[in-house]
Amino acid sequence: MVKVDVQHIDAFSSIPEKGNPAGVVLNGNDYTEKQMLAIAAAVGFNETAFVVSSDEADFRIRYFTPGHEVNLCGHATMGTVYALKMNGLLEQSHFMIETNAGILPIHICEEHGQLRITMQHAKPEFQPFNGSRSDLAASIGLEEEDLHAAYPIVYGSTGIWTLIIPVKKLASFKKMNPLTERFPGILKEMPKASLHPICFEVQNKESDMHARHFSSPYSGTVEDAITGTASGVMGAYFKTFVKKDMALPATLIVEQGHEIHKDGQVYVHVKEKQEQLDISISGTAVYVKNIEVDID
Repeated sequence: MVKVDVQHIDAFSSIPEKGNPAGVVLNGNDYTEKQMLAIAAAVGFNETAFVVSSDEADFRIRYFTPGHEVNLCGHATMGTVYALKMNGLLEQSHFMIETNAGILPIHICEEHGQLRITMQHAKPEFQPFNGSRSDLAASIGLEEEDLHAAYPIVYGSTGIWTLIIPVKKLASFKKMNPLTERFPGILKEMPKASLHPICFEVQNKESDMHARHFSSPYSGTVEDAITGTASGVMGAYFKTFVKKDMALPATLIVEQGHEIHKDGQVYVHVKEKQEQLDISISGTAVYVKNIEVDID
């Protein structure tokens, strides 16, 4: 048996056991891909991140759900950067990370006694959803009339694909009950995508949007508490489909996690660069504890 030290970091919150938990393994070079997957399964969080060396950036991060590797993960990036800084392994405030979604710049600074981490996302992309709206609504425990007819349901990505589902009322989010086994049959264009219901009614007055995030059944998890990459997609979606005349640059606040008592917030920065939307997110994180797991 191999003993592995994993740091539990909660992202997008400064309060332990709130926000989104990430496992962080700082010595990722010591493990094979098969072992990384086994470690992620043993930890059981939506994502566990592994810091490995890179020939193209300051370091590389690999992200694993309990079921498979993913290209990018916002909250696990936040957790990894926080863990590196906390352990005295990160001196610079600007640096580059290599991910399967590309080379991305990161910036860190201190604000009000907290570490604020800003993460660049990949170029926003959208693809149409041509499936059944009623089947989609039923798969998250809603009726078709609960969905917002004024805005499109689309697949969106700023590094990893998710299905953006606009919902009319904030009250609907408490009723949601994901039937994840149905997702691949409904998402015919992208069967492995996650579902990300959003709403423009919010719980906290400073927020711009509310969300939940339901994982693909292939990931081995059900719900992500606060989702950095999908929040980035929300910023691009808001400018593209909701408020096309929004002045840029702009910062939007996404709230998530309230329904599962893991509430936190993501700051989504929307700019324009070379006539394309440029998306980054920022937030904080907090150390919770060390976890020791055994793998073969």
